[in-house]
Amino acid sequence: MDEILTYAQAAPAETVSYATADGLLSSVWLLVAIPLLSAAVLLLLGRRADRWGHWLGVAAIGAAFVLGLSYFLGLRGLENKSVELSLWDFIAVGGLHVDFGLLFDPLAGVFVLLITGVGFLIHLYAVEYMAHDPGRRRFFAYFNLFVAAMLLLVLGNNYVMLYFGWEGVGLASYLLISFWYTKPAAATAGKKAFLMNRVGDAGLAIAIFIMFATLGTTQYDEVFNGVGALAGGTVLVLGLLLLLGAAGKSGQFPLQAWLPDAMEGPTPVSALIHAATMVTAGVYLIARSNIIFSANTTLQLVVVSVGALTLVMGAIIGCAKDDIKRVLAWSTVSQIGYMFLGVGLGGAAYALAIVHLLAHGFFKANMFLGAGSVMHGMKDQVDIRRFGGLSKYMKITWLTFGAGWLAIIGMFPFSGYFSKEPIIAAAFEREGWTAWLFGGAAVLGAALTAFYMTRLFVLTFHGPKRWTTDIEHPHESPPLMTIPLILLGIGSLGAGWLLATSVPDWLTATAGLSAGEAHHDAVLPHWAIVALSLGVTVIGALLGWFLFRGGTAIEPQPAGVLVTAARKNLYTDTVNEAVFEKPGIFLTRALVYLDNRGIDGLVNGLAAGVGGGSSRLRRMQTGFVRSYATSILTGALLVVAAFLAVQAGWFA
Repeated sequence: MDEILTYAQAAPAETVSYATADGLLSSVWLLVAIPLLSAAVLLLLGRRADRWGHWLGVAAIGAAFVLGLSYFLGLRGLENKSVELSLWDFIAVGGLHVDFGLLFDPLAGVFVLLITGVGFLIHLYAVEYMAHDPGRRRFFAYFNLFVAAMLLLVLGNNYVMLYFGWEGVGLASYLLISFWYTKPAAATAGKKAFLMNRVGDAGLAIAIFIMFATLGTTQYDEVFNGVGALAGGTVLVLGLLLLLGAAGKSGQFPLQAWLPDAMEGPTPVSALIHAATMVTAGVYLIARSNIIFSANTTLQLVVVSVGALTLVMGAIIGCAKDDIKRVLAWSTVSQIGYMFLGVGLGGAAYALAIVHLLAHGFFKANMFLGAGSVMHGMKDQVDIRRFGGLSKYMKITWLTFGAGWLAIIGMFPFSGYFSKEPIIAAAFEREGWTAWLFGGAAVLGAALTAFYMTRLFVLTFHGPKRWTTDIEHPHESPPLMTIPLILLGIGSLGAGWLLATSVPDWLTATAGLSAGEAHHDAVLPHWAIVALSLGVTVIGALLGWFLFRGGTAIEPQPAGVLVTAARKNLYTDTVNEAVFEKPGIFLTRALVYLDNRGIDGLVNGLAAGVGGGSSRLRRMQTGFVRSYATSILTGALLVVAAFLAVQAGWFA
């Protein structure tokens, strides 16, 4: 493990190039086409596909997983482990040339397996979870569209293709979060996610414009090969804009507020967003653009700062939430913060962040689907203060959720230990006081995570029963829901070690994601870092267990300043409302007033003047000859008078 734990400041590669796809790998486009075609069939056939459409959706993702696995294995026989497939000219205008092309390399390969593998289990689970919903066929169409867009995002061979998938993911997330659009909360959450992501998307779009303006291309290999010729300020601005886009999709500060509200969608949507698709897109963007971020130390510092701040902030807020899905949502915000911390550290830590992303996909999907199983047995209740004692009634859910709990808090030998601890160790290898700052933030996040996730687990499955009177007998979920839970529970247990011992070496074939010699010595010995991390984890878990093993108050109790702030999301929504929403509303109303009274007033006033003048002139059209003769005589006299006045010199 020692070579995995090293931090390196990898220099950008001199040249980046990809081989042309042939043989089996020339059909990589099927990964996107199959779920996209399935979504189109389900939407176009409408109600005629209601009875079997969900199984078509499941089969499409299953087929994509099988193909993705075969392509992944096919890379092993290639020298540079990367192939590029150009399908057609997407844009060819003047000097702008963009291929509709795909890139399948080690980084894209691991994402494909995560998206399709975990996505398949979530699709299978959703068959039963959505069984009684009249819109199930439409739900699976949107589900397939979501996966297809995410696959295009990670497979595109240029930033325009990435952006195309990026916007597809945003559209699909809006459709799924607001799937139950008759609920005001769901409709609002969908709009909030859509609008907040537009802020990040604008940053990504401007970054792509800058690439073309400065480098004349958006192709990955050409952009990466040209970064060294850019001015430092240009690289910094370019990276900050890419970071803004990444923060929006991955729910990182300051664009994190949409992610917890996205829980208003069906639980399988929450699992897919948090484990396999949308929130991983930002981490992918930074990892894919690692050469850009590695070229500027200030840029890396900003990424690390965003990750450290978000992981602590998400953990603090998670301690004060009582909705089972919102606790998990804030845990995602925090865990993605660890991934941003990893990609910001650079060098070998890029690969460590991807390892944690993959392991997180297993245990977070496990826990979200486990939360859905609890809701299924508790008549859709989500308040963990009203659960308790469910381990006796839902043993499979309890055991699998327990595996996810031990994995996310980083307890040995579960997957989170092998994926998160190396990032914490890498943070302590920064230079100077920043090692203590960012390493300390990572350790604090580990302690808080152990506390609030233990609180969630204990209040849900242990302690006295605190159910409402309408719930008599909680029950375990059907096999279609428990089988994915079991498989994901196994992944929560063993995936971390397998990933940590194989993925970093596999990613060395991706430019910049290479392990190397340690750039700085850690401020603490490695054994001390591991002992510190495990120690605070055990303390946090024990504290959570002993404080909540007997249950908790049903109604919120008065609390101190920090707890009150955490209940209100550390006032981040209040700040957004004060700084952006209210000024935006005021500006909008002012513009509406200006439009109504100014622009429309001018146009309407001119029209009214012409119309009024015309109506008055119309009165002169009497039809009497003597009136017309008088008018002609009057006009003639006026003309003669004008000539006489000019000749008399009155106007000289």
